[in-house]
Amino acid sequence: LWQGFFVLLILVAPILADHHKHSMPADCSEIHHSSRGEYTIFPAGERSAVMSYCSQVMCDMDTDKGGWTVSMARLDGTVNFYRPWNQYKVGFGSPLSEHWIVGLDNLHYMTSNKKYELRVVLEDFDGKTAFANYGSFSVGDECSGYQLTVDGFSDGGAGDGLSSHNQMKFTTLDRDNDLYDKNCARLFLGAFWYNSCH
Repeated sequence: LWQGFFVLLILVAPILADHHKHSMPADCSEIHHSSRGEYTIFPAGERSAVMSYCSQVMCDMDTDKGGWTVSMARLDGTVNFYRPWNQYKVGFGSPLSEHWIVGLDNLHYMTSNKKYELRVVLEDFDGKTAFANYGSFSVGDECSGYQLTVDGFSDGGAGDGLSSHNQMKFTTLDRDNDLYDKNCARLFLGAFWYNSCH
């Protein structure tokens, strides 16, 4: 995985932008504002309000034509990412600071209804940025272990840190789904779609 970086952002956006006005936007691409900011999304559509699956998220309206939902941010180490399965399932943190805000359930709802791409943005201590883009991204349901599907890597200077984790199930401190003989989430103090920890 990416090491030696200070800021890590994971952004998701549908491949085809939707230009219709939505009263319950499923993601940031359905919010038609020109400025980056905090917005409410409803990844499960109309079921979201009933099922309490709405999320306050940060929307990046500047990067590559905008419409990006910031699903994870690691900035300064103020939020503990060493958490159990159920917290990753629903999400945690604040859109204005470090977070895994959308949650695995909502990532699944989002990526099962549209085709998404994924962008990983890294920034080092000197303020230099790099990114990795994946033209296809989806997350399975809980029964699949929230299996990751990524493809179509293109390099923006960050290198490919995800393709080796394609088709992996999500691992947390209390659910070991990786291929290593120990729990990678326990070794690295944070959950992920680990293959063999790297």
